Formats: sequence, C-alpha cells, structure tokens
Amino acid sequence: MRLVFSGQVIEWRGPAPYYFVPVPDQESEDIREVAAMATYGWGVIPVEARIGEVVFGTSLFPKDGGYLLPLKNAVRKPQGIAAGDDVTVELTVQLK
Repeated sequence: MRLVFSGQVIEWRGPAPYYFVPVPDQESEDIREVAAMATYGWGVIPVEARIGEVVFGTSLFPKDGGYLLPLKNAVRKPQGIAAGDDVTVELTVQLK
C-alpha cells in the first residue's frame, strides 16, 4: 500500500525530544484496513517513507485512532526540518 500526504511536524518532549508527522485521518483509515496484515505487535505498522531525497524505514505508532510517523534526526537534520514545518511524505506500508 502506497500513500502520499502532507503534514506538520510535531515535537513530543519526553526524556528526549521526538519528532513526528501525524498521518491524516483518511490515510489512517486506509492503513487500519490493512493493519492486521502489517503489524508485528503493539499496533505498530512497519513502513518505508520518503521525505525529500531521504528514504528511511521505521514504524508508525498508533495514537488516538490515527498514526504518527517518527522522524529520526538522520532524516530531519540534513533537510533542516523542524517542529512546525510542513512536509510531504511518500509512505509504503510493508505488508507481511
């Protein structure tokens, strides 16, 4: 399953800051339809994502009926991405 969407980068401050892009409602609904074929536990969904020229593997985190795409420093820093920035994400859900 391949999706393209835009979203605003958010920051979660815990013991260390983490950055995420919330997956929009419609795309989250599409992902939920295939979640059982993709998850490897705890509701996380393995994906390959692209933002700009950077392609990376990660897992979507379930949150309030939707999903969050975590952004590693290796993805954010080379592109100057910060909290509040709008980014376009190309996302491929890795089905089992």
